[in-house]
Amino acid sequence: MRKIAVLGSTGSIGTQALSVIREHGDLQVEALTCRGNLSLLEEQIREFRPKTVCVGDEKAAMELKGRIGDLSGMKICFGREGLIEAAAETDADLVLTAIVGMVGVEPTIHAIEAGKDIALANKETLVTAGHIIMPLAKEKGVKILPVDSEHSAIFQCLQGNEGNRIKKILLTASGGPFFGKTRKELERVTLEDALKHPNWSMGKKITVDSSTMVNKGLEVLEATHLFGVTLREIQVVIQPKSIIHSMVEYEDGAVMAQLGTPDMRLPIQYALYYPARLSLSGDRLDFRVLKEITFDEPDEETFPGLSFAREAGEKGGNMPTIFNAANEYAVGRFLEGRISFLQIYEMIRSAMDNVPFKNEAALNDILETEQETYEYLRNAKVS
Repeated sequence: MRKIAVLGSTGSIGTQALSVIREHGDLQVEALTCRGNLSLLEEQIREFRPKTVCVGDEKAAMELKGRIGDLSGMKICFGREGLIEAAAETDADLVLTAIVGMVGVEPTIHAIEAGKDIALANKETLVTAGHIIMPLAKEKGVKILPVDSEHSAIFQCLQGNEGNRIKKILLTASGGPFFGKTRKELERVTLEDALKHPNWSMGKKITVDSSTMVNKGLEVLEATHLFGVTLREIQVVIQPKSIIHSMVEYEDGAVMAQLGTPDMRLPIQYALYYPARLSLSGDRLDFRVLKEITFDEPDEETFPGLSFAREAGEKGGNMPTIFNAANEYAVGRFLEGRISFLQIYEMIRSAMDNVPFKNEAALNDILETEQETYEYLRNAKVS
């Protein structure tokens, strides 16, 4: 039986992954981690009986011990070291990285060094450290299996085409809840508006990222590492219904597309059971009802998150980390109601212009840059 560690088990991806595991019943859950939702974590622990559990801090660990005191044979750890232990020091064969933000970088690296395959849902890991992680995975013979719907779609379109040259990746985007709005209209949007994604049910941070189009910028940067393509070989296409999840154009002009309903369980299941395709409950595409699929181009002037990402990718070094960390910080402030929607862009732009640039981006540089970016924004007028 394959064994799995789920990092971020109480979040959107983590809970859906556990629903897939529940549906098939043939994966052993070795480890679960969460930052703060102890009630849901307790339910998961009692159902899946992992050997290792990690929570955010020591206080949460003590509370959890009290909650599950009737269970035995389970290790409870916390914080950064606990995450690394859950990822790398358990008997898991596969680690699902479903935690949000750069906190996912170190556990992923340690898991790869321990020879574990990675089901990657944490895009920040490759955005900031892809130049470290992909060569390390190759060296260790470890699979990096994408969980993002778009990257999973590209990965699926590549199957059976090894050795054939990619001409272009067509990365699709729904456009989010504000597609078609003007800059003036964006001045008035609220957090509630930003969290109303038209197609997908996701966590708050990624939903806001989708509304700013920063999410698509992160996905562009991630795709360069996952698939060994340049920024110029990636074209973002707006596909509002989220039916086509992404496409690959080959040298001969053939375009392969992966279609499906907007259900994250499909790419999650594909990563967990790769290369097998298993049955999955849920809706199916009905082409008798689906009358058309429309396309558009992204408005990068109104939604500059995508152009910021390309700029960061072209400059390289620690600039993708500055871009990512600034976005994490700004979205956090937006979710707290402390800044407006458009100030997210202002904070990213300011950080990219002012946080010291480094040509080299070893792991220590990445972690230092993250903290430098946070510190800059805490003190900058835009915050």
